[in-house]
Amino acid sequence: MNSFLERFGKIFLIFFTIIVFPAMTYFVMESSSVSINTSRERVVYDLPYPGILPDHPLYFLKITRDRINEFLTRDNLKKAYLYLNYSDKRVAMALALAKKGKHQSSINTFSKAEKYFEKIIFLLKEAKKQGNQAPSSFLELVKLSNAKHNELINEIMKSSPQGLQEDINQLFDLNLKIKKELETIP
Repeated sequence: MNSFLERFGKIFLIFFTIIVFPAMTYFVMESSSVSINTSRERVVYDLPYPGILPDHPLYFLKITRDRINEFLTRDNLKKAYLYLNYSDKRVAMALALAKKGKHQSSINTFSKAEKYFEKIIFLLKEAKKQGNQAPSSFLELVKLSNAKHNELINEIMKSSPQGLQEDINQLFDLNLKIKKELETIP
């Protein structure tokens, strides 16, 4: 009887450790994130993993790969998807650089992200002229991404030194310009 209780106790402990504890942790984390999000409206849009950052010595390889992909992608809509990915990745890079305290590099990277975003609008208009209109789901994704970029510019502005406010204002202006141009695409 005693060995049965020992085995049952071990099985129960293993079950609790593997199944119950992680599940409880997940639900506690989920409920806490909901309470955080209800205090202020945030744009629900996940940025992709940024990969290596511009301050990494092998970053040039990433840029080379991106340029090759860009060159090889000929379809306007596929290239628009590619630019959205590049733009979002650079925003994620900008956030990582800001967390490292590299504020000027962060703003420069964010600026590159918005310039990729500008190219999306041109490609969508060209695709429409050629009779290949983007799906409405993609247009909504682009608008959502633009709103998330705006939100993150605000976050970077809060953590950046005062001397960079002019550069951040230029980012705001570019983001607003892109938003207005997006509204013209049906």
